[in-house]
Amino acid sequence: MNSAFERAVAAFEPAHWPLAVGFSGGADSTALLATCAARWPGQVLAFHVHHGLQAAADGFEQHCRVVCERMAVPLVVHRVDARHGPGDSPEDAARRARYGAFAEMARANGARAAIKSIALGHHADDQVETLLLALSRGAGLPGLAAMPAHAQRHGLDIYRPLLAVAGADIREWLAGRDLPWIEDPTNDDARYTRNKIRSVLLPALEQAFPQFRATFARSAGHAAQAQQLLSELAAQDLDAVGDPPRIATLQTLSRARQANVLRHWLMQSHGCAPSAAQLDQLLDQVRACTTRGHRIHLKVAAGFIQRQGDFLHWYNAPPSPKTLL
Repeated sequence: MNSAFERAVAAFEPAHWPLAVGFSGGADSTALLATCAARWPGQVLAFHVHHGLQAAADGFEQHCRVVCERMAVPLVVHRVDARHGPGDSPEDAARRARYGAFAEMARANGARAAIKSIALGHHADDQVETLLLALSRGAGLPGLAAMPAHAQRHGLDIYRPLLAVAGADIREWLAGRDLPWIEDPTNDDARYTRNKIRSVLLPALEQAFPQFRATFARSAGHAAQAQQLLSELAAQDLDAVGDPPRIATLQTLSRARQANVLRHWLMQSHGCAPSAAQLDQLLDQVRACTTRGHRIHLKVAAGFIQRQGDFLHWYNAPPSPKTLL
């Protein structure tokens, strides 16, 4: 067990069984599925999300069926509508559809035992790409923390055991085995920012900073730790200001803590996140709210924040003018 890939999988221990492996048919998920199935025979299934975004999607599904039959691994296929709307990122829309499919898998698994654990094949290069994308967008700590090795969402434990393994190491492991995989043709499409990062920036980083994968991972880990502290503080502050937040109590906090607790409230209670500009505008309105007649009605994420009496409320549709104060 000498390769970085084998060491990473050996250190992986899911909390629940059976284990699903996200299986696209690509090199990374093929390697992860093969080694998990060999290590835990009879306790692993493959989960393939059919995005329906390209003509080759049916071929991807058929490839996955052939590989799973060869490995004697059950395959579950979930079809989603991953088309993006106006102004939406195609990659973000596909990712949301994919995680929605994971949640659906956890809720409804037919006659099989309930699925509570899924392993995904994201590796060190994917982590670097995620961090660089976050930097390019001016992201805060949640974005700079990149992808966690373990997360819980919708009752599902999501694992990424390969985040410390370079993509080249995974393919090197695969090269010594008779395992076919497919190459997604969109990986060469320069319209996607991730592909530009992969083809231009990663080789340049490799040349300038050979250890960049490990150092970037440390930075992401520091950001994740700092974000955890902010989340704990936000939870304490939300207990104090209430849900919905009381404006007068919010005003006793510093602007930074107001921003932190309002982001936390919107995500925890309404599943949405404000843009930096929206949050700044909301904080300005909270500061200016010194009279009973001060009106707050702001677009935030896909809904609106408005003042009702002493409190802030969020709605996903325009409120009635009669309710505004």
